[in-house]
Amino acid sequence: MQHVLPSGEIASATPQPIPRVRLPDRQTLFAHRADRLRQLAAGNAIGDYLRLAALLADAQQEALSRLPSARPRGESVTLACEHRMPLAPAAGAGFPAGWHEVLAQVCDAARSAPGVPPNVMAVCSDLRTLPRSQLAGAAEALLASRVDGVDPAAAPFLMAALQVCWVDVASALATADVPTLDVPGACPVCGSLPVASVVRTGKPYEGYRYLHCGLCATEWHMVRVKCSHCYAVEGVAFRLIEGGTQVVRAETCEQCRTYRKILYQEKDSKVEPLADDLASLSLDLLMSDAGYRRASANPLLWQPAEA
Repeated sequence: MQHVLPSGEIASATPQPIPRVRLPDRQTLFAHRADRLRQLAAGNAIGDYLRLAALLADAQQEALSRLPSARPRGESVTLACEHRMPLAPAAGAGFPAGWHEVLAQVCDAARSAPGVPPNVMAVCSDLRTLPRSQLAGAAEALLASRVDGVDPAAAPFLMAALQVCWVDVASALATADVPTLDVPGACPVCGSLPVASVVRTGKPYEGYRYLHCGLCATEWHMVRVKCSHCYAVEGVAFRLIEGGTQVVRAETCEQCRTYRKILYQEKDSKVEPLADDLASLSLDLLMSDAGYRRASANPLLWQPAEA
């Protein structure tokens, strides 16, 4: 006698396609980041800086709420998908409208917050008075990961404003709008490098590894145990500080001698890639001592990757 499975059992038994991308939620992204930064600040050697970064994230969430959703035009989506190129490239394509206003909001929020150090207030005041041409030059250098022409103290504020503008674009997309690139290690929305990767939980992402863009917060799938910098599969290892957290590890590659951190949401449901990467500088120091270099920098702590 033939046994016919119920439709629900058939669906659960059939392998489902891996979601290619996870797009940012404009309602919660920066608020979640701010909460996570404050949580990680407790007892951290750079706790004061993490609290400052949380303040920036609060200002980013407020600034994003004031921006109209900037969905790319249909012809731009079609062209990007046809040519397998980033939809809203960060480098060499100009800046989104309104980014100066976002920068002003972020700087004003930082200046008016209680307990902000005088040097931070001075940096924000300087940014509010710099000519737009000078701001544009610094922003272009940041987006191109160049060290020249960038004040490290001002970089996090400039990047905070740029993040808001690109998250505004990415959060307005549908997953079908996002192209598949020929370069798997670059963000399919803005072309930037990932700040870290994260192994997600919850359907439909359960157990899959996603690279997290440091600019627009788009995440895109990459298979596990594969170098996200040179794409080698041999010589990949995972390192952590003995006796430390199990949430964050360094994924190292013997082929290119680089590393990126990989985060495990199953170890902590509140994990946030940019925040957890920033809060684990001790792991960066360990990797540097072991002779590895970061594959790409954290945008809120200007440490460009070595050439």
